[in-house]
Amino acid sequence: IVLAGAGLLGSCPLWGLISLAVKLEDGGPVLYGQERVGQNGTVFRALKFRSMVDGAENKTGPIWASEDDDRVTRVGRFLRARALDELPQLWSIFRGDMSFVGPRPERPELVAKFRKEIPNYDRRFLAKPGLTGLAQIYGKYDSHPRDKLRYDALYIRNQGFWLDIKLITLSFWITFRGK
Repeated sequence: IVLAGAGLLGSCPLWGLISLAVKLEDGGPVLYGQERVGQNGTVFRALKFRSMVDGAENKTGPIWASEDDDRVTRVGRFLRARALDELPQLWSIFRGDMSFVGPRPERPELVAKFRKEIPNYDRRFLAKPGLTGLAQIYGKYDSHPRDKLRYDALYIRNQGFWLDIKLITLSFWITFRGK
């Protein structure tokens, strides 16, 4: 909570610049909120800076975004490459819905689909969801959910302070490089 609070306060100047860039690009909303499924299947609302065109899923409904998704705006590509679109999720960490490290929280519609397709998918809800994790560092953006579940299960079995520090450090390194 303390680190998330410090992150929120320290990133305030960035929030202003990002908000201005998103707004100037297409005039749409700056923030984008979605329901996500967290620990023990609890649903919470997560916020992100909007990186896709406004109303990106109006025609399709919830779909899995791809790495080169044409719905992503120019500003959105910049934000995503540096994980700046994720800054508002510090609020979810501050509130206790998320942690810095853990399985990425998914949308309820996709969770329902994956529960039908992937045995033991609910194992990922044993831990609090996080901004980063093994799947985000060692998997690919468009890795199959089954592969991401393997990373999530490995994290849940081995989670601890030093692993979290290692994953956070690696995340900063990857983000700093814009990868």
